[in-house]
Amino acid sequence: MTLLTFRFAPSPNGELHLGHAYSALLNQRMAARAGGRLLLRIEDIDITRCTPEFEAGLLRDLEWLGLRWEQPVRRQSEHFAEYQAVLDRLIAEELVYPAFMSRGEIRAFIAETEKRGRGWPRDPDGVPLYPPLDKALPARERRRRIAENMPFAWRLDVEAAIARVSAGLSWAEFTDETMSATRAIEAKPRAWGDVIVARRDIPTSYHLAVVLDDTLQGVSHIVRGQDLYAATSVQRLLQELLGLPQPRYFHHRLILGPDGRKLSKSFKDTGLAALRQAGLSPQDVTRLVGL
Repeated sequence: MTLLTFRFAPSPNGELHLGHAYSALLNQRMAARAGGRLLLRIEDIDITRCTPEFEAGLLRDLEWLGLRWEQPVRRQSEHFAEYQAVLDRLIAEELVYPAFMSRGEIRAFIAETEKRGRGWPRDPDGVPLYPPLDKALPARERRRRIAENMPFAWRLDVEAAIARVSAGLSWAEFTDETMSATRAIEAKPRAWGDVIVARRDIPTSYHLAVVLDDTLQGVSHIVRGQDLYAATSVQRLLQELLGLPQPRYFHHRLILGPDGRKLSKSFKDTGLAALRQAGLSPQDVTRLVGL
């Protein structure tokens, strides 16, 4: 019998806060209830913001909380060759294209469009969808720009990708943390437009790395915050496109600050290190997050 496999996958680009504690402890609880495994993955593809110091800090925090995971820990930065191989496949199958527009050029294009009375669509996070200009560039012009070292990112041609997937896209979502019932959720990847799947200097993105890592690590159950619920649509499209197995999902509630907003590393909200230094115990943190 195959063991159910859960994972907690933080990025070492800041200090862990109460929201991370809730997600980590919930993964551990659900894995224990199911008699399954818990893995730890370090999502450090952002090599400029992720540091060894932050990684050491998050490991200290997780050990202090009482989290226990299987070894070895997977670090994404050690697997760029694996991501590059999959990116090369997407390039060869013409499912991605080089996108050259800068943020300023995108803003100018959208402002001009809206000046003519046309609204511009935005993704579920409120970010404007990428304009279609680069997708229409001739192959010769793309090669010229790349040869001249123009900055670019690889974007998924979402319409071409959807056309390649024959069946309707959906995912299985647990209705609560007891995993007693699931419901089918329709995936809507078009809502995100042509998302970035890799950059010129980093052969992957969050979306591409996470679906490959979950497959390579045998993750069967993904338990993560509600803030990633909509992003599952993109990841389901990539899974189908690449012939990867579909995990089951549970998107848990978020831990909010006193002002009602989601906790953030950038604002050092309720950092676990600070709580520990203030004299709180792991049991105190467990109670604070409602477990």
